[in-house]
Amino acid sequence: MQKLTRVAFVKSMIGASGAAWLTLPNGRGRSNLPLGQLGQGSDTPGGIASPVGNLKTFGTAGKEQLLHPGQELTLFSRQGAGCLTHMWFGGDWPGYGSTRIRFYVDDETKPSIDMQLFAGHGIGWDDPAAPWGSQRIGKTGQPSGLYNTYRIPFGRGVRVTGQLDGSTRSPQPFWWIFRGVENLPVQLGQVQLPKSTRLRLRVHENVVVDPFQMHEAGQSSTAGALYQVMLAVGSKNFSYLEGMLRAYIDGAQEPVMLSSGTEDYFLGTYYFNRGIYHLPLAGLTHKTQDDKGNCSFSAYRFHDEDPIFFQNGFRLVWRNGEEKDGKVYGDASPKQSRVTSYVWIYEW
Repeated sequence: MQKLTRVAFVKSMIGASGAAWLTLPNGRGRSNLPLGQLGQGSDTPGGIASPVGNLKTFGTAGKEQLLHPGQELTLFSRQGAGCLTHMWFGGDWPGYGSTRIRFYVDDETKPSIDMQLFAGHGIGWDDPAAPWGSQRIGKTGQPSGLYNTYRIPFGRGVRVTGQLDGSTRSPQPFWWIFRGVENLPVQLGQVQLPKSTRLRLRVHENVVVDPFQMHEAGQSSTAGALYQVMLAVGSKNFSYLEGMLRAYIDGAQEPVMLSSGTEDYFLGTYYFNRGIYHLPLAGLTHKTQDDKGNCSFSAYRFHDEDPIFFQNGFRLVWRNGEEKDGKVYGDASPKQSRVTSYVWIYEW
C-alpha cells in the first residue's frame, strides 16, 4: 500500500486540480482562504500558502534615546500596509514596568493598543522573575529584556510611541527594536484572518471588584477572535481563584464556560500549587502571599492554538470567587479584590 503524505492526502480529498476554501465572514462579505495550495510556499508546515513576491521586511532600533517626563516619544512610524512581527525593549529605572507603549494604527488619534510594558507582556505586580520566554513573549533580564512577537496588522500605516509613567521625574535612556513585514497576512493557528483584521487591546487597570461580582474583562461588537488574556488580582485570600471565566459569544445570554476556576483557565491546578511557570500557551508570572496577608497573582493565556471565534459580538467575564445555589467554593469566602485585565482581540 502506498503511503500518502499529509499534503498528498488533503489534495486527494479536494481534487488535485481543484481548490478548497475556508471562508470567514469579515463584516463586508466573505474572506476566502485557499486550502488547495497546502505545502506550496506556506509559512507554516501544512499551512495556508501566501504569495511571497510582495513581502518585504522592515524595521528599526533605538539606542539610548531619552524618554522625558510628560512627553510621548515616537519610537517607530511607517506608512503603507504591513504587520509588526517583533519588538524588544531595554532600560533600567524605578517604574520601568509601568512605561506606556502605544500603537496608533491607520491614522488613529486614540491608540487601539495602549499598554504598560510589564502588563503587555503578561506580567503583573512588577514581578522581577527572569530569564524566561516562549515563542510569543518573554523577559530575559532585570528589569528589561522584554520581547514579543505579536502580529499587529495595519493597512495605511502605524506609529508606535513610548512615555514614562507619572512617577518618573527625570529623563531615562531607552532601547528598542521593531520589525515587521509588508503585506504579511495574519494567521491565528492555521486560519488566515481577513485582510481587514486589526488587533485591539481592552484594558481595565486597578478595578475594585466585590466578592462574587462579575468583572467585564473584554468585549467586542464586531466579528473576530480572542487572542490573549492577562489577569492580575490582589486580595486578602486566594479564594478569588475559584472564579470561573465566561465567554458570551454572539450576544448569547448563556455563557460558554472557559474554566472551572481561575487557575485552570491559565492551565494551573490547585491554586497553582507548583508555583511559577512560563509555557507557550499559558503562564503564571507572579504569585505571592506577604506577611500582611496580601494574596496576589498574575498570568497570561494565548488562544492562537485554542481559538475562540465570534461573528456578532463577544464578552469575556471573570468572577471574583464562585458560589452556586448557596454553596461557596473554596476554604473561605472571597474578599474584595483589585483587578487588572488586558484582553487582546482580533477584530474584522
